[in-house]
Amino acid sequence: MSRLAPLPSPDEWTAEQDRTGFYGPGSVTWRIHLDPSYSVGGLRALMLQALHPVAMDGVARNSAGFRDEWWMRMTRTGQYVETLTFGTRAEARRAAARVRGLHRTMSGVEGTTGRAYRVDDPDLLQWVHNCEVESLLTTARRAGVPLTGRDADRYVAEQAASAALVGVPPSLVPRSVAELDAYFTAIRPALRATPAAVEGVRRLFLPPMPGWVQVLTPARPAWGGFATLGFALLPAWARQHFSMPGLAVTDAAATRALRAFRTTLSALPERVRWSPIVRAALDRVARARPVGA
Repeated sequence: MSRLAPLPSPDEWTAEQDRTGFYGPGSVTWRIHLDPSYSVGGLRALMLQALHPVAMDGVARNSAGFRDEWWMRMTRTGQYVETLTFGTRAEARRAAARVRGLHRTMSGVEGTTGRAYRVDDPDLLQWVHNCEVESLLTTARRAGVPLTGRDADRYVAEQAASAALVGVPPSLVPRSVAELDAYFTAIRPALRATPAAVEGVRRLFLPPMPGWVQVLTPARPAWGGFATLGFALLPAWARQHFSMPGLAVTDAAATRALRAFRTTLSALPERVRWSPIVRAALDRVARARPVGA
């Protein structure tokens, strides 16, 4: 098994590169991750990731108390991805170092395959990375984000930076849409919905919520619609693994719903749509831009 990629060193970048982060405002990554469709793509990625028996076992086995901490864990995951995307390089490196430290302590034996693993096994990190990249890119394109084929390849290549931060060896990182597609074609025979995967995805539809949230806010039905949309955007072969006939929907209908979702969120003020991490990055870039630029 390939060894993990080393963390990038602060000695490798200038102060200006640190300020703009590993991507920056001219990247396709910023264009996709700033779009309202990004949140749906992230949820789709979690559902797709559940189909790898060993990766899903790592989540289930190392998530004691997951139900009680559900919202906190989801928030931390979102903050991690946003820090890698919009934070300074130093901030992204620190976040990645923390995640690597946690991964080193997690291991198990997956029951259906009998495989002993560590959560930071390179092929498992590769799977999680590729699901995220494929889901965010596919969702953005279906949502109507204007992306050429060259833009799509550039996005996949740009995401090698995030892969390196979490430890995916360079030889395992796709650099184009064709390489990403080839990866999923090759791995599909090994994928299936284990009981842990089915339970994990069902939990995404019905996450634990405090009683007052359910009674006094529209959070429960709103989240249910959001999760249904994320599931509907999965490729047909992935949806079939989960055997949820009540959620059957055509690809065309899912795309229409996604575009309506994007239109609705685009109308919201930016201070509502974007997190503090994103707003800080935009402010940081704006302050450094020359007057009149």
